[in-house]
Amino acid sequence: MGTSRTNGSLYTRREQSIAVVEFGHPASNSFVSELLERLYTEIDKLSEDDSICAIVLQSEGERAFCAGASFDELIAISDLDQGKAFFRGFANVINSMRKCRKPIIGRVQGKTVGGGVGLAAACDYVFATEAASIRLSEISIGIAPLVIAPAVERKIGKAGLAELAFSPAEWKNAYWCREKGLFSKVFGSIKEMDKELDLYMAHLKRLSPQALQAMKKVLWEGTEHWNELLLSRAEMSGKLSLLPETKEILARIKS
Repeated sequence: MGTSRTNGSLYTRREQSIAVVEFGHPASNSFVSELLERLYTEIDKLSEDDSICAIVLQSEGERAFCAGASFDELIAISDLDQGKAFFRGFANVINSMRKCRKPIIGRVQGKTVGGGVGLAAACDYVFATEAASIRLSEISIGIAPLVIAPAVERKIGKAGLAELAFSPAEWKNAYWCREKGLFSKVFGSIKEMDKELDLYMAHLKRLSPQALQAMKKVLWEGTEHWNELLLSRAEMSGKLSLLPETKEILARIKS
């Protein structure tokens, strides 16, 4: 059963040299700004912890993995500063995951939308179930997946990103995600996924931490400019969120 806290929850448990970070929110594991801040702060801390060799990132419950950013916060944006701050949340999380010295293993048990797709894309290796379909719905509400686009494009290419972004009502199934490179492994059930994930992490613990860190660094080469890029994308998204057409769509959805 998921959390009932309106600001969400974030817990980290340690299994020897593995850190398991679990986030949750009653609205389908979506992210309010406070929860995003807590997540990137935790990732930064674990990155510097020499007792940790790898991180598992997962969400609460057995249904949605992540519904993206908070709709209530999005609809409440009233000026550009608020807009930039809102979209900066996922920018900071993706940059923290990118710069993290430890490989991040994603566990995706269910549907994933918007920023949640960016979260999965920023993981270094992803276990998923057949229920883990994805969608980028942003254009349908008058904004665009600009902040997460670099992370998604890095995994599935520009053509794959365009296929997602320009079909905002269409769900792509887990096998499409595996074929494109977003997911590494897909399983028929959560039980099967967790069994294989446990075996994988047990193997990972026996590998050289220095080699894991070196490989992680190489995989993210060429993304050093993302600090500035993602923040500029946050500003672009903030401007889109203030357009009258966007405000009208959001108000219509809310009502």
